[in-house]
Amino acid sequence: MLKHLGLALASLMLVAAVSAAEPAAPVAPAAPAKTDWLAGTNYFVIDPPQPTASGDKIEVLEIFSYACPHCAHFQPYAEQLKASLPDYASFDYMPAIFNAQWEPFARAYYTAKSLGVLDKTHQALFDALHRDHIPMSTIDELANFYAQHGVDKAKFLSESASFEVDSKLARATQIVKADGIDGTPSIVVDGKYRVTSAAAGGYPQLIELVDWLVKKEHAQGSKPAPAAKPAKAKK
Repeated sequence: MLKHLGLALASLMLVAAVSAAEPAAPVAPAAPAKTDWLAGTNYFVIDPPQPTASGDKIEVLEIFSYACPHCAHFQPYAEQLKASLPDYASFDYMPAIFNAQWEPFARAYYTAKSLGVLDKTHQALFDALHRDHIPMSTIDELANFYAQHGVDKAKFLSESASFEVDSKLARATQIVKADGIDGTPSIVVDGKYRVTSAAAGGYPQLIELVDWLVKKEHAQGSKPAPAAKPAKAKK
């Protein structure tokens, strides 16, 4: 019996040794980045191209509205896209006004931007509307929201009715129409390409496609590369 037990233990040890010697199963390589995006299917060419406000950088513009629930769902992806852009590209928002109900939200966006409070209120307004379901539909109600975030209400209302805000609203309306935007959120790359999540295949794919278009524009040299930063003098 002891002999059989010893043989069994030896067999187990041999199997363990062989298993340990076997190489680990190869890790599947990451899926390669998609490179066969199709114009007219996955993205749409804007003809003629529209002017941008990004200077020498490639402009990535999200057309959105605070009133749009899809834009609220997309906001984390917008932050991801913003953070992933190369140095030669810039990200900005442009509010759409598809109906009279969206106009106060577009006006509030440009007012907050003018007053320098956009960064701390952008996500907060999405949360208030679509997570907390706080009713807001007029510029006065929106002014109350911004007052809760440290903005003087009278100053907000005054700025919201300013010539500067009116001019930005007029320009945004013109650009959104010229870009052929018919839904939000939409992304416009350098005034030349329009992208939606439906055409791209989802929000993650949209980010991948925008990255591809930005690199495509950069490779074509449509804009001069930004000047190199001077090297720091060695101490």
